[in-house]
Amino acid sequence: MNAIDSLTLEVADPEAAARFYSEAFALDPSTVRLRPGDAPTAGFRGFTLSLVAFQPGDVDALFTAAVDAGATALKPAAKSLWGYGGVVRAPDGTIWQLATSAKKDTAPVTRAFDELVLLLGVEDVRASKRFYAGQGFTVAKSFGGKYVEFDTGAGAVKLSLYKRRGLAKVAGVPADGSGSHRLVLSGAAVQRPRRIRLGDGAGQGVTCFAFRAAPAAEPDSSSPRLLLSAGPYISLRQEDDSPSSPPVVFAGFLAIEPH
Repeated sequence: MNAIDSLTLEVADPEAAARFYSEAFALDPSTVRLRPGDAPTAGFRGFTLSLVAFQPGDVDALFTAAVDAGATALKPAAKSLWGYGGVVRAPDGTIWQLATSAKKDTAPVTRAFDELVLLLGVEDVRASKRFYAGQGFTVAKSFGGKYVEFDTGAGAVKLSLYKRRGLAKVAGVPADGSGSHRLVLSGAAVQRPRRIRLGDGAGQGVTCFAFRAAPAAEPDSSSPRLLLSAGPYISLRQEDDSPSSPPVVFAGFLAIEPH
């Protein structure tokens, strides 16, 4: 898997969520999909979604539209060392960063954005980078153990890794969280998993996350999936595993589940 074509948010009220995302961000419903979901979740879900805009005025327009549509402002839009941005929480609980690297407006203000980025908050950026690279993602930028950006080609959703506590701080929320992450990613076919073990107890207490990958047109299909689940561990089995065989355990990394 080296591209993310779309993502699906599991929400309590898909109709209300659809209204919000249309009014706030005018999102393409084929890229950001919605489906019913009521799995228990609390606190930081371990990820944020970012809309990268062209200029500060566009960020302000997105921010205002989101708040007017019912979002909660977590961080007001403001200048920073890297540019300009703010953070909101959608009514369904998803945290959205609205940002630009530009320092001033140079064109008429719109609510357009250039990129949709999924940022994952991980405990070990280097180990997670190695794992994702092993699944087919190409590293585009890497800053030690702090941040990684992948080249997702023509995929509609970009993918980056960030330290979990750092990402929570950027989002303006506590880093603690538990339960479902309520997120499904759709992309190209997934490689068959190798039998590996990551973590032997050192990751205890870490909220784990991973994703399901299905054909873009059918997020609920029976093709191989990447499962998004809560931690501290995700235990998965290969297709040919017997019920009594030891599970493959992943702590804090992307885990692949043949379905």
